[in-house]
Amino acid sequence: MTAPAPTPALAHQRPAPAGPREVYREALTTLAADDERVLCLDSDLGGLDTSFGSRFPERYISTGIAEANLFTVSAGLAARGLRPYAHTMATFAATRAAEQLKLDIVGTGLPVRVVATHAGLSAAHFGTTHYCLEDLALTRALHGLTVVVPADVREIGPALAALHELDGPSYLRLGRSATPPVHGEAAPPFRLGEAVTLRAGNDVTLVACGPLPVRFALVAADRLAEDGVGARVLQIHTLAPFDEAAVAAATAETAGLVTVEEHRPQGGLGDAVTQVVAAHAPRPVLRVAVTGPLPKLVDDHAGLLSATGVSAETVYGAALRALALAPPGDARGAPSHLARPRAAEKAPQAPVPHRAGPVSATRRDPTAGPASDAGLVPKPARSHPYPYPSPCGEPYGAPARGTTALPASGRCAQQPTAPARTRPASSITPGNPLGKQALMSTQTTSADPASQDYVAALFARLLSVTAPGPDDDFFVLGGTSLSAMDLIALIEQERGVQLPVRDFYRGTSVAELAATLDQLSEASA
Repeated sequence: MTAPAPTPALAHQRPAPAGPREVYREALTTLAADDERVLCLDSDLGGLDTSFGSRFPERYISTGIAEANLFTVSAGLAARGLRPYAHTMATFAATRAAEQLKLDIVGTGLPVRVVATHAGLSAAHFGTTHYCLEDLALTRALHGLTVVVPADVREIGPALAALHELDGPSYLRLGRSATPPVHGEAAPPFRLGEAVTLRAGNDVTLVACGPLPVRFALVAADRLAEDGVGARVLQIHTLAPFDEAAVAAATAETAGLVTVEEHRPQGGLGDAVTQVVAAHAPRPVLRVAVTGPLPKLVDDHAGLLSATGVSAETVYGAALRALALAPPGDARGAPSHLARPRAAEKAPQAPVPHRAGPVSATRRDPTAGPASDAGLVPKPARSHPYPYPSPCGEPYGAPARGTTALPASGRCAQQPTAPARTRPASSITPGNPLGKQALMSTQTTSADPASQDYVAALFARLLSVTAPGPDDDFFVLGGTSLSAMDLIALIEQERGVQLPVRDFYRGTSVAELAATLDQLSEASA
């Protein structure tokens, strides 16, 4: 009699990949077996009691949901010569118990290891109370605190071993669930304070910190490589002390930098990088970070990041914009097939009457009737209300967008039309829908007036502006990388034209984008 075939395992019965918390618990238990000074202090997180606690019950202490007490007790134990590891969620470690972290642990220099889980948006379905997007700003500002953010589970054990040897305090930032691996079996040696070069490149540098941001940077680098752009990828696993030498080298050797982090733009990786760049050379630094209000939806970790402006697509677009913003004449600027012409290269043209009249590309109160000085209102903050660049916005130090309105008298009634300009031809063909071509010829383009009117109407709809002119730029009017994706989706839906992100970023004014659409329409005809 033939034995029946085994029933395939259901999806929920298959073993899930090990997440950072599971790997950390095992590493801590192994460490405790070798060092009797190791203590585990828990704040009712769950999991540590059954792993570490069952193996070393006399060295497991639960303070309950009382994070301030957790840190003070840990400091007292460290003062007695022990090595306490204090565990809580990142949002509680950095906000609820910030005073005890600052005074009792960092202020005394005691060897307490704060292990903060559920960092960034990794808490996902737990909701906004458990998100933590400010902890790196606080911990970087505490002098003497070592701050480590592993990129995957393979770095957790080596990071823990390195931190254990320190005489001072440390902060280990972990996520909640499993993420794709960054390092293979032959992972590079983990050294505190040293960046890891994951990809070589001399055109643009992607500086990333954290599991998903590093993955996004690698995916974006691969896509840039298909376009003939060499993107260097630097993984920062130690935010304090910071590897200034690696960033300074990237500043000297590439045309611009893009930072990628699971954090607010303020105080984290982006600030650390711009501080170094400002001290060495003028280079554009664009930040891909969590911007705008937190989403009011239930989604997984990667979905929440994408909804708040952090994705591989955003990193790719920011890299192209960094190349376009490279200083004129810089030998390390954008490759010739991606470079945009500078204003000085435009042929002067006689001014002609502007079709929009004296008020163009300004926001007005829709309830105020016809456009007038009284009807103009400040441009409302969209997904990026801070005085920092959006993921694909202006370089660091640019004025905050969306804070003032242009008066009606601020624009001349006589405006030049968009001049013909030399720009890279589209690489899109019916046989090459993704535009993957390393080198493109240039051609002089001019847009059909109907296409310009369509693009101007799109800008007006998406950005709530009135009558944008041919030279008005999408990002100058307040566009962000997220609204750019909305624009591209609308073009495909309404015109049946697939506009690759790369082609969009080559020219983001009304006239430039209209010319691009004309080329794509001709190529697909």
